[in-house]
Amino acid sequence: MAIGKILIVDDDENDQFICEYTIRKFDPSIVIHKAYDGTEALALLRVSMPNAIILDINMPVMNGFEFLDHYATEFINHAPVVAMLTSSHLDKDRERALRYDFVKSYFEKPLTLDHLQVMKDLLDDVR
Repeated sequence: MAIGKILIVDDDENDQFICEYTIRKFDPSIVIHKAYDGTEALALLRVSMPNAIILDINMPVMNGFEFLDHYATEFINHAPVVAMLTSSHLDKDRERALRYDFVKSYFEKPLTLDHLQVMKDLLDDVR
């Protein structure tokens, strides 16, 4: 199955560009929404829930972990696949992110076609 709709949450415009480019290369039919911090992402999610979320950790205003805390308590129905995409190589960050049952993957930047294939496979398993 196709990913359908994806939300990229990252404060860095270059990383946003790389994500969008890679997603378009993987499947040009994927609808892409963007947020530059956790608060902007939560506002978008209140309107429409994507099939997948790609989330950075280090962002101003509301970082990825703060977003996960709010997301876990505010939303009963979660996106089927939430993937952390970060430059953090720290095991403690990976372990902290994967404590949330809706976080399915932890990838190191940049986003690759292989990462997207993992996300698609996870979506196939959920459906």
